[in-house]
Amino acid sequence: MLTPLRPSDADVMADVLGDEALHGFTGGHPLGLPELRRRYERLVAGPDDPDESWLNWIVRRADGGAPIGTVQATVTGRAAEIAWVIGVPWQGRGFAGEAATALVRWLLERGLPVVTANIHPDHHASAGVAARAGLTATDEEVDGERVWRSKPHSSVFR
Repeated sequence: MLTPLRPSDADVMADVLGDEALHGFTGGHPLGLPELRRRYERLVAGPDDPDESWLNWIVRRADGGAPIGTVQATVTGRAAEIAWVIGVPWQGRGFAGEAATALVRWLLERGLPVVTANIHPDHHASAGVAARAGLTATDEEVDGERVWRSKPHSSVFR
């Protein structure tokens, strides 16, 4: 289940996202509660660029709504770049694939013909999530990460 991100979600998400292991491929470190709340406030406020939209959701378990991660999309023009993070205790159970698939489907159904995700070449779990969501690896790279892209007129969701 996906629910729109709110600044108050930082209260529970600080624990969900607090494991250093989540940053193995992306760098950085877990944010503390005050920093995460400020980040969520900024995300909810949206970008300064009027041609860009930030879409952010909390991934929640269907059996009670406990938060387990996030998905996001940055929409520019008719393209969206997506990302996902699932807390370490919930990884390997299909939650990321389910959430990313729902996000890609939602974006394509709203007429965005291009959905991409940038994935570290050694992050095999995220590559599997991208494939499950209907994205295909390309030969393109951005900042050392492989670009995965939606297929034109994908029948994955039909």
